[in-house]
Amino acid sequence: MLKKDAKKIVHGLTETKKMPGFSYSLPAWECQTGSKLRQVPGTPCFGCYAFKGNYARYPAIKKAQYRRLKSLQDPRWVNAMVALVTGFEVFRWHDAGDLQSVDHLKKIFEVCDRTPGTRHWLPTQERKYLPLPGSTIPKNLVIRLSSSRINGPEPKAWTHSSSVVTDGSETCPAPKQGGKCQSCRACWSPDVKHVKYGKH
Repeated sequence: MLKKDAKKIVHGLTETKKMPGFSYSLPAWECQTGSKLRQVPGTPCFGCYAFKGNYARYPAIKKAQYRRLKSLQDPRWVNAMVALVTGFEVFRWHDAGDLQSVDHLKKIFEVCDRTPGTRHWLPTQERKYLPLPGSTIPKNLVIRLSSSRINGPEPKAWTHSSSVVTDGSETCPAPKQGGKCQSCRACWSPDVKHVKYGKH
């Protein structure tokens, strides 16, 4: 499949200034667990960044996210994502939004399996989908379960996790590097069990 045709099917990828390469964005309005946490002060979803900046400033971005959400039902979605992701060093799933269903996670697994040269990172609040019964997690995919509380304990329900802190204990170097990952690949590394982000 040609990349130009793949882009039409999945409605393109997203490119953030902070991270290397591309990522995939869905509407944060449709987060399942996140929509509940967004109402609770002290959670990382309360004041979510995906409702600020360019995400909120440009209606076209929100429309594109909803088109991507709808495209998950297209039987060509996996093939299209494979065509777009092949050749990338790293890829992040959901710089906005989150998992929608078991079927969604299975499709991501298939994309990862078919792009073995790419390291994938999937942050999620959707504990109910982990682990996915009957499935083997691709070796090139790191799923990070997100803590539900700012400055809260590290999640213990999964092998890899992340949290948001305000106490200066963050391990993400981006704030000291102009807001960019630069050479850091901790989020994609299976050897790094937990990553702490400073609240932004």
